[in-house]
Amino acid sequence: MPRQVVLLSGPVASGKSSLAEKLVNRFGFLRIRTHQLIRILKPDVPLERRALQEAGEALDRETRGTWVSKGLEARLGQEDETAAVVVDSVRIKEQIDAVREAYGPIVVHVHLTAPLEDLAERYRSRQSELGEVPAYDAIRADQTEAQIESLQKYADVVIETRRSVPEDVLARVASRLRLYGTGVTQLVDIVVGGQYGSEGKGHIVSYLSPEYDVLVRVGGPNAGHTVYAQPEKEVFRHLPSGSTRAANATLVIGPGAALWLPELRAEITRHEVAVERLKIDPQAILIEEVDRDREGNLRKTIASTAQGVGQSAIRKILRTDAEPAVRLARDEETLQPYLRPTAEILEDAYANGSKILVEGTQGTLLSIHHGYYPYVTSRDTTASGALAEAGVPPSRVRRTIMVCRTYPIRVGGPSGPMGREISWEVIAERSGVPLEELRSTEKTTTTKTQRRVSEFGWADVRRAAGLNGPTDIALTFTDYLNSRNKDARRFEQLDPDTIRFVEELERVTSAPVSLIATRFHYRSIIDRRRW
Repeated sequence: MPRQVVLLSGPVASGKSSLAEKLVNRFGFLRIRTHQLIRILKPDVPLERRALQEAGEALDRETRGTWVSKGLEARLGQEDETAAVVVDSVRIKEQIDAVREAYGPIVVHVHLTAPLEDLAERYRSRQSELGEVPAYDAIRADQTEAQIESLQKYADVVIETRRSVPEDVLARVASRLRLYGTGVTQLVDIVVGGQYGSEGKGHIVSYLSPEYDVLVRVGGPNAGHTVYAQPEKEVFRHLPSGSTRAANATLVIGPGAALWLPELRAEITRHEVAVERLKIDPQAILIEEVDRDREGNLRKTIASTAQGVGQSAIRKILRTDAEPAVRLARDEETLQPYLRPTAEILEDAYANGSKILVEGTQGTLLSIHHGYYPYVTSRDTTASGALAEAGVPPSRVRRTIMVCRTYPIRVGGPSGPMGREISWEVIAERSGVPLEELRSTEKTTTTKTQRRVSEFGWADVRRAAGLNGPTDIALTFTDYLNSRNKDARRFEQLDPDTIRFVEELERVTSAPVSLIATRFHYRSIIDRRRW
């Protein structure tokens, strides 16, 4: 039994073929043309409109219109019997009645119409596989075609296509078919950094990702997310950090992303990502070599990673005045197999009840709007900013997980204020973690620069919580509080000072600490979630 049967009716040139094609291309419908069914039943009929009309009328007389239903049944026997089907098109009430009798409530009848002068004008300019008669008046002379508008009274949906472009027609019909889903279900969780970046978001995302059907990454290659793997750790600069761990999830790079093609291609190859699995929004911007060159001075003045993300954003904002001209993902031939609008993927996910994880990059206190300007990045790094880059409305969000580390870091050099700065020697002495291990670990993923470190900034984290409204906190690097935490597998196994730290963090952020990372290992997460 098919999932859905859509019957299209309406005069020639009313837009039926366009709608059928859009249902096929956008929602994967199986299109069944009645003229194909005619030629199966009457193989000698030429592929000409007049001959097909006469053959269809003969079949109507012979079968009282049931031939369409029987032909549909035969085609479904050769195809996926559970497919959603669009029949293009039905021409008399008896055909509709027979299909409704066979398939019941899954049948939706859509009738398209337009004023006669519009139909005639469209007919003159249309292209068709059928041998067409030269004048629209001749088509209207056909007895069945002349009464086609009477089918309006039996239709579930009637659309006057003079007032709607084809995309509008699709939106109206798809909404009636509930192809976009119903209501606003909260299916999206988002992970963001609560400090200056490098909070361990990739590790948290990797842990959570097997629970999701769609993984969405925003931002650009100036943020490298590191994930535990054997024999070597994995780094993701463009792809979602759960790409390997959630092997069946759809991977999405959103429209607000910036792409450095050499690194993107290398990452796709390195992680063996199949073409059909990765979806890149056509509106994502491409970083050019000149963008990276122009940011060279920022490395000296504010310790920027100088990956060209900010300069590419400037050019995108300048639009037609940009130099060099803006190139989006849709303009790059090698990316064509990966292109698909993120909005379509999200719509399908909402309709199917699929779970979505949005991965923010960098940290809240690096936001161009809310950070310590000018020591900021070139985008808004809050949850709201990441959602905007992905195209997710706030009403779809279920959980907002803000990741904080026990000792916040910033890039080495003149990277801006960060509270009460201390040294790695102090942390080594307090925690028992060897100094050389700390120095080796605490280099930036992208530029391999030694990081600066400070005491935990309670006011900063409180501010970040106000900007993000987290439902949950993920606390990372608890081994930096006490190296013995590395061996903890349950909350009560953490040392007493760490437990007190967690309790105070919950008070300051007004959110539960639901995930606690004790070391960089796949078994390092203490999961206290209630969702």
